[in-house]
Amino acid sequence: MDTTHAAAPDAASPAARLARQIEFIAECDKLKDVFRQTITTGSRRAENDAEHSWHLCLCVIVLAEHANTPQLDVLRVLKMLIVHDLVEIDAGDTFAYDVAGMAGQHEREAVAAERIFGLLPEDQAREFRSLWDEFEAKATAESRFATAVDRFQPVLQNCRTQGAAWARHGITHDRVVARNRHIADGCAELWRHAERMLQDSVEAGHLAPAPRT
Repeated sequence: MDTTHAAAPDAASPAARLARQIEFIAECDKLKDVFRQTITTGSRRAENDAEHSWHLCLCVIVLAEHANTPQLDVLRVLKMLIVHDLVEIDAGDTFAYDVAGMAGQHEREAVAAERIFGLLPEDQAREFRSLWDEFEAKATAESRFATAVDRFQPVLQNCRTQGAAWARHGITHDRVVARNRHIADGCAELWRHAERMLQDSVEAGHLAPAPRT
């Protein structure tokens, strides 16, 4: 029997499923090359999206006990935070205070979600897209806590780097508060802590106060 030209694996076969999963994993390596405006506390270089995602997951594991909802599905929060920035492989990172860049952000990222999650087998593609949609909607306790952590981490980074990114872009205290007060929706205690950090940054001269009217 001639086996020179072996048939390709059937789409439903374990081999084909594994091949799609590996392709997705390889594609996600590109997240390491998507850089953010926040900087690291040690070398003061730009933080990349993969580092940001790891840091968020660590925050969840450490801080879940402070969530507004006691019976939080922590595993679901972790899944959400691992996948929610993958769309930035195509869409890029949008700076939180870039008003023009924020316009159409969701639409750009939704297109990216279709392509990137579509690399996976259909059941996993549906699950990952559902997690991404849940994070975007912020209608569940898990998505609100995920958002709280996602907003808190850059605040922490800026406070620990003397407001480097804030100063570079001329961001003032009132804009940081307006952007991040939704932390309280998922973790009121974390927002109270963030408010104190922000006030300390203003007093230290690392965050400009709101302009006088």
